[in-house]
Amino acid sequence: MFVPFDYGYFDIVYDSESISSPPKTLDELINGPKDEKIVIEDPRTSTPGLGMLLWMKAVYGDAAAEKWEVLSDRILTVAPGWSEAYGLFTSGEAPMVLSYTTSPAYHQIAEETERYKAIDFEDGLYIQIEVAGMTEMADDPALAKSFLAFILTPGFQDAIPTHNWMMPVAATSEPLPDAFLNAVTPDKTLQFAPDVVAENRRAWIDEWLNAMSAR
Repeated sequence: MFVPFDYGYFDIVYDSESISSPPKTLDELINGPKDEKIVIEDPRTSTPGLGMLLWMKAVYGDAAAEKWEVLSDRILTVAPGWSEAYGLFTSGEAPMVLSYTTSPAYHQIAEETERYKAIDFEDGLYIQIEVAGMTEMADDPALAKSFLAFILTPGFQDAIPTHNWMMPVAATSEPLPDAFLNAVTPDKTLQFAPDVVAENRRAWIDEWLNAMSAR
């Protein structure tokens, strides 16, 4: 049994003090200046990394490998997880990072800066929906179900934006902070069906590995 508790969109976040004209499409990102580097995450070990792999596949289909090969010239490094990648970005190692549309909200609220911005890609953005689950081996199924129900109440959902820095999936008792109301919302939401991802994930990751090592 799974219950969604928040959602967001994978996106490229950039440092506006380093980049004045960010890409507006994935093609512009892929073919942009090679000295403006990006840090991404590994799809084998990171949800954002897998999200970008699916994002590229959703936009380019069979041509995704070719696009990855070109983009590889702009990739500073492939980090094992989000924390490592974002740390490199905020320390100034690269002016772009694979993250979420809601990442700038953290900087606006917690650090009172609008330096870091998300890109509103014309191609659309790939959605991530985070879930909580109850296993068949739960010691107290009734209590577990009660907690899953609590997750969708305003009391819990109120904490999502400024604690998990994602969008709530259900009604909140308070309005969202302005930083979230102004966050990038794509005109087109991209998403593969779960069974399509399950069937193709291994092959798509192998395709990515081959493309990244081709240059």
